[in-house]
Amino acid sequence: MDDYDENDQQMDCALDLMRRLPPQNVEENLATLLEVMPELTEDLLSAVDQPLKVRRDAKEGKEYLVCDYNRDGDSYRSPWSNEYDPPLADGSAPSDRLRKLEMAANEAFATYKELYYEGGVSSVYLWDMDDSFAGVVLIKKVNDGTVRSKGSWDSIHVIEVVEKGRQARYKLTSTVMLYTVASAAKGDRLNEINLSGSLTRQDDRELPVDDAAAHIVNIGRMVEDMEFKMRNSLQEVYFSKTHDIVNGLRSASDLNEARNRARLQRDLFGQLKSRNE
Repeated sequence: MDDYDENDQQMDCALDLMRRLPPQNVEENLATLLEVMPELTEDLLSAVDQPLKVRRDAKEGKEYLVCDYNRDGDSYRSPWSNEYDPPLADGSAPSDRLRKLEMAANEAFATYKELYYEGGVSSVYLWDMDDSFAGVVLIKKVNDGTVRSKGSWDSIHVIEVVEKGRQARYKLTSTVMLYTVASAAKGDRLNEINLSGSLTRQDDRELPVDDAAAHIVNIGRMVEDMEFKMRNSLQEVYFSKTHDIVNGLRSASDLNEARNRARLQRDLFGQLKSRNE
C-alpha cells in the first residue's frame, strides 16, 4: 500500500510539472522526466498529451496526424488508405461499419478545418469497443514564422460513444495546446514574447441518432461548441490577463490622466446611485 501511495504521488507530481512547462517543449521535457523516473514510462506516455506530428500517406498523397490513438507498435495507420506506415500485416483496424463512418468523418472534418482554420491538417480515428465505439478528432494548424510571429494550435478531442437504441451518449474530453511567439523582427530572439499553455475540458451529452451519419453531426456539433468555448477561455486567460498585468506594471497613458478618469467614473456612479435611491 505504501509503494502504491508513493508511486501515485510521484505520478501526480510529474503530471503537475508537465502542465507548468511550455507545450512546445513537451517532448524534450517528457524525455528528461522519463530518464529521471523510468518506472513511470508507460503511465506518463499514456497520460501526457504531446504535440501532434504530421505524416504523408504515400498511396493517397494526403497528410495525416499521428498520435497514440493510431499507433500499433512503431507503425501509424493512415485514415485515408487505412494502411500502416511502416507496413504492418496484423495491425488493428476498425470494423467495416466503423471504417465507413471513419471515412465520412474525415471528409467532414476536413471541411470543418478549412472553415475555421483556413488550412492545417485534420484526422479522425475510430475504434471498436465492447458496447459501442470510441474515436479521436485531431486538428493541427501551424504558423510557420514567415512573418514576425509564429505559433501552433493542436486540438485533441477524444470521444466515447454508447449507443442506446435511437439515442447515444457522448463523452467528450478535449485538450488544446497553444503556443505563440512574437518578435520585433523575424529571427530576433532578444525581443521575443512567448505565450504558451494547454487547456482540457469535458462535455457529456445524450443525443438522438436516426442513422450512422447522425454520429458525425452530433460529434461535429460537440467539437465545434467545445473549441469555441476553449478558444474564448484561452483568449481570456492568456491574452487578457497578460494585458492586465502589463498595464499594472507600466501604464500606456499618463497616470494622472488615468486617475482623473477613475475619479470621474466614481463621481458619475455615485450620482446615478443617489438618483435611483
